[in-house]
Amino acid sequence: MNRPLLGAILLGTVTALIHLLAGGQDIAKPLLAAALEPTLKFTLYAVWHTATLSLSASVIGWIYCLYRPAAALVGKFLGLLWCGFGLVFLAVTAAFPEYDLFWQLPQWLLLIPCGLLVLWGLRRPAAT
Repeated sequence: MNRPLLGAILLGTVTALIHLLAGGQDIAKPLLAAALEPTLKFTLYAVWHTATLSLSASVIGWIYCLYRPAAALVGKFLGLLWCGFGLVFLAVTAAFPEYDLFWQLPQWLLLIPCGLLVLWGLRRPAAT
């Protein structure tokens, strides 16, 4: 059994659920209530849903990799994507130090470890 990949699937599922449930309350609802220009508001709302889809589809892809080792390249790509998502949060934090965002945007704490677990798990030889 590929424990690192299973760990990534579990952590990824938790991350997607946090995004969907907590993010819906903390981000999406206030965004929709904000007095923003409609195109900006609904573009950001669509991006939020796109992130939900990306996180959820990645987990489905990793589950597929458990049963189809030949799909490891796709799984690795998704793992790199999650690391990239996490690095974006760190870059935004670094770009705006005056806002002290390091712990206000903690998404990197889930995204990067999950991506690294995937890369570790898919690097291992398949069990026989």
